[in-house]
Amino acid sequence: MAVHEYKCPCCGGAIAFDSTSQKMKCPFCDTEFEVESLKGYDADLKNEGSDNLDWDTDAGTKWTEDEATGLRSYICKSCGGEIVGDANTAATECPFCGNHAIVMEQFKGSLKPDYVIPFKLDKEAAKEKYRQHLNKFLLPKIFKTENHIDEIKGIYVPFWLFDSEADADIRYRATRTRVWSDSEYNYTETSFFSIYRAGRLGFDHVPVDGSSRMADDLMESIEPYNFAEAVDFQTAYLSGYFADKYDIDAEQSVARANERIKASTEDAFRETVSGYATVTPEYSSVRLHDGKTKYAFYPVWILNTTYKDERYVFAMNGQTGKFVGNLPTDNGKFWKLAAAITAGVGLAVYGIMWLIQLM
Repeated sequence: MAVHEYKCPCCGGAIAFDSTSQKMKCPFCDTEFEVESLKGYDADLKNEGSDNLDWDTDAGTKWTEDEATGLRSYICKSCGGEIVGDANTAATECPFCGNHAIVMEQFKGSLKPDYVIPFKLDKEAAKEKYRQHLNKFLLPKIFKTENHIDEIKGIYVPFWLFDSEADADIRYRATRTRVWSDSEYNYTETSFFSIYRAGRLGFDHVPVDGSSRMADDLMESIEPYNFAEAVDFQTAYLSGYFADKYDIDAEQSVARANERIKASTEDAFRETVSGYATVTPEYSSVRLHDGKTKYAFYPVWILNTTYKDERYVFAMNGQTGKFVGNLPTDNGKFWKLAAAITAGVGLAVYGIMWLIQLM
C-alpha cells in the first residue's frame, strides 16, 4: 500500500499540521503552508497504486489466516524502515525516524471521510488539562506526585454523523401538593394532572464513534464538538497525528444513533414540564424520519497512565479542551470524609431534637 509523507519544499523536512496556526508547518525551517495548497495530493487518491511487500523466508513460523488479515506493513519513504499497523491504521509515525505517514489506501472511494474538525489544542494543552484534572481531594497523594504519563497521542477518531427529524408524543402523570393547618389539624392536599406534549425536533450531526478501540462512554463524555468549524476532509490535516478508519460501519451505528436521538428528544420534552412536585412519564412515542449519514474525523487526545498495575485512560476533546477520565480514590481520605459528614448530620439531628424538647 502507498504511504504518503508531506515534505517541506524548502528543506526537505517532514511537515505536519500545526493546531496553533491552523497551517502546515515545517519544524526544521519554520516555513508555513496553507492546507488548501496541498489539495492536489487528495485528488490523486483514486489513482494511488498498491505497493504490497511479500516476504519470502523460511525463518520463523507462518501467520495464521486471521493474524495475517489483521496486519499491514508499510515502508517509510524517509528512512526505509518498516512501519507495522493493522487493517484500520490511517495515519501513524515511523518508529525509527519519527516522520509522519499517511496510509493513502485507507481513504480511497467510499472510505474517504466527508469532513474533519482540525486539532485546535496541542500536546502541551492536553498535559496541562491532565495536571488540572489531578486536583481532586480524594486522589491518593502518591498518584499526583509520582505518577507520569505513559503515553499521549493525538488521534483523529472516526465518527458517523446522523441527521434526523423526530416526531414525539409523550404523556406525563404529575402531582402538586398543598399543606396547611389550623388549630386542630394539619392538612395535605394532593392534586393529580395528566400532561400531554407533542411536537417535532430536528437533530444535526449526532456523533456515533466508529472505532471499536475507543470506549463509547469516553468519547461521548468529551462532547460536544462545534461542527461549524468542520472543513472538507483533506489528508494534510492528519499529518502529525494518528488516525484510524472506522471498523464499525454506519449500519452498525444506527441503533446507537436512534437511542441517543430518542433520549435527547425525551429530555427536551421533559424540560417543558415544570411547576409540579413530581413528574412521571406514562407514555412515550418517538418516531424518526428523514435520516442522513456523514463520515467525519474528530480530534481527540488520549493519555494513558498506570497506578498499582491498573491502567487509567483519559481523553481530551482536541477542539474544545473538555477533559475526562476516572481517577483512583484514597480510601483513607474517603472514610475520613464519610465520618465527618456522618458526625455533622448526627450533630444537626441532636440540635433539632434539643429544640423540640424546648418547645
